[in-house]
Amino acid sequence: MKKKGCFPIIERDISWLHFNHRILQEAQRKEVPLLERVSFLGIYSNNLDEFFRVRVATLNRIAETDNRALEQESKIAYHTLQKVNKLNALYSTEFIDTVNKTTDELKTQNICIINDNQVSSEQQSFIKKYYQSKMKGTTHPIWLRCINSLNNEADDAIYMAVKMLKWKVNYKRPRNEYALIMLPVKELGRFLRLPDNDGKCYLMYMDDVLRYCMPWVFAGLGYDNFEAYAFKFTKDAEMDIDNDLSIGKLQKVQRGVKSRKQGLPIRVLYDNAMPKDLLKKVMTKFKLGRLDTASPSGRYHNHNDFISFPDCGRKDLKYPAWPQIQLPEFNTNNSVLNVIRRKDRFIHTPYYSFDAYLRFLGEAALSTDVKEIKITLYRLAKDSKVVATLIDAAKNGKRVTAVIELLARFDEANNITLSKEMQDAGINVIFGVEGLKIHSKLTLIEARSGDVVCIGTGNFHEGNARVYTDCLLFTAAKYIVKDVKNVFEFIQAPFMPVKYKELLVSPNDMKNQILHMMNNEINNRRQGKKAYIKVKINHVTDEDILHTIYTAAAEGVTVDMMIRGNCAFTTTIPELNGNLRIHGLIDRYLEHSRILIFCNNGNERYYMGSSDWMSRNFSNRIEVMTPVYDEDIQQELERIVDYGLKDTIQGRIVDGSGDNNFWPVPDGEKPFRSQEELYNYYLQKSSDKK
Repeated sequence: MKKKGCFPIIERDISWLHFNHRILQEAQRKEVPLLERVSFLGIYSNNLDEFFRVRVATLNRIAETDNRALEQESKIAYHTLQKVNKLNALYSTEFIDTVNKTTDELKTQNICIINDNQVSSEQQSFIKKYYQSKMKGTTHPIWLRCINSLNNEADDAIYMAVKMLKWKVNYKRPRNEYALIMLPVKELGRFLRLPDNDGKCYLMYMDDVLRYCMPWVFAGLGYDNFEAYAFKFTKDAEMDIDNDLSIGKLQKVQRGVKSRKQGLPIRVLYDNAMPKDLLKKVMTKFKLGRLDTASPSGRYHNHNDFISFPDCGRKDLKYPAWPQIQLPEFNTNNSVLNVIRRKDRFIHTPYYSFDAYLRFLGEAALSTDVKEIKITLYRLAKDSKVVATLIDAAKNGKRVTAVIELLARFDEANNITLSKEMQDAGINVIFGVEGLKIHSKLTLIEARSGDVVCIGTGNFHEGNARVYTDCLLFTAAKYIVKDVKNVFEFIQAPFMPVKYKELLVSPNDMKNQILHMMNNEINNRRQGKKAYIKVKINHVTDEDILHTIYTAAAEGVTVDMMIRGNCAFTTTIPELNGNLRIHGLIDRYLEHSRILIFCNNGNERYYMGSSDWMSRNFSNRIEVMTPVYDEDIQQELERIVDYGLKDTIQGRIVDGSGDNNFWPVPDGEKPFRSQEELYNYYLQKSSDKK
């Protein structure tokens, strides 16, 4: 734990592990429907894989550097890695125990996961037919002796290490042979549903299906006995992008995507029952560094497949359905653009349907009044309706500019494919700014009747909009529209000085303006005026922000925060007098919106947008936060934050300890679940408008 002034700052990676542990804890709660708990186990596992690919890989690089100028940073990274590994080992034991208990509980609900040694004669016949009709041809064994290295293999897969025996008359003892098979999960899925029997649903991991099918996989080769053990590995995901300025950014990223496949493994997990001779042969195929880990684990890996675990028709073991609400003013035959010109509009996904945004964009693509469309795209759905609509707009004669961020981690290949489709349709595709990620969420519609913009907190992504809580503001306010135009001009000419009247923009001056508003609260409190700060955000690690928030709380400013992920605060410091309270909320939807509210001596200032409070967001990204002036929308933003701060069913205390205890129910009040209360509120509000 390092300090800024007299206040402690928790390492970013330790705070992230505390966050991910909250997801694991959610998988352990009896109050959560059983199949949702299974999904949380998958989310926990998936998050951890990405954490090792990115953050642990980065720490490894820093810790192993021989650059003397980075000697201090190297020592810090080394000690952080030690803490990470210790905490991860503790959580991993808890995770395996939770998986086992959850599997046992599934059995009590007649969802039985069986292995290759437990199949009945009827199930054996089904598996044999399945192999012949579906599985045959999807398994491609390679002899281990023929493999020089596993470093170039994909790390998003599960591998089976196979040990076989062969007897011959002239052999004094059986001869062993070893092979490697990548599990065909992408082709067949991770779970095979066997025929139901006696009211029970039977499932098998594809690992065990393959184990049972080994004699057919190696048919005709004379092997008598087969043993198969699973392992997986995680590679460094940092892309080695060529800095040759004579080639375009697109080509650089394409090279980077290819180079990722050749990143070095940094973590190997293997079945702890794997025989020593087989384990030794597998491990020699990796080039692990001194800080990399090889850990024994259970029979099954890649529990991120639990995210798509079969529901077996048991909707009663899932959350009750919350159908998305259609916003009435976006669901009429009237012009949506004119509706926005008359009054600012707002939607909060996934409570409200993302169809409202598609309706907005679709009208712009068709309207003869619209001249030009500009948009920033960070992550995109695979079959993106947004991209399809932009292509339609270009075909309809609109000038369309799409600023697409090729460095959206793990989505680079999809973004490249879609960018080429847009280019082929005549869209002006801009691949961002050298050295800056474009993370802002902007859509600009230029029309003869008046320009309109949409500013969001999350990606224009139909898939995300079904599970991420995000806010979209639609406005025709002239100064905001002008500032959005200036952002696009900056993207196209990043070395030109640009000033913004309304928007907070990084790397321009966002951080300084936020610090100024915080210091204004501090000064107001010192003068005996009303002062508070309310924040809903994903990550807070920037040291200047941390120190100013600490100072505000110590001066008596009430600071209430909803922070989903990285949080470097310790709230139990006596000097804060309980003025800093942080809530971590895990529920059916991923909390993703960013909302800032400053008291400003009773003349509140409201902002929403794309930026978290990390150094990268202020310095290395183009981010946008917009002020919100419409009083109705201000109330909506305040409701979102206040409901989250009131949550005593899903809200955890984030105080730096990692304990993640629940917030207590205040005396005289009932337990409160914010997402459910918000949905019911929006449902009633929509009903009242009809």
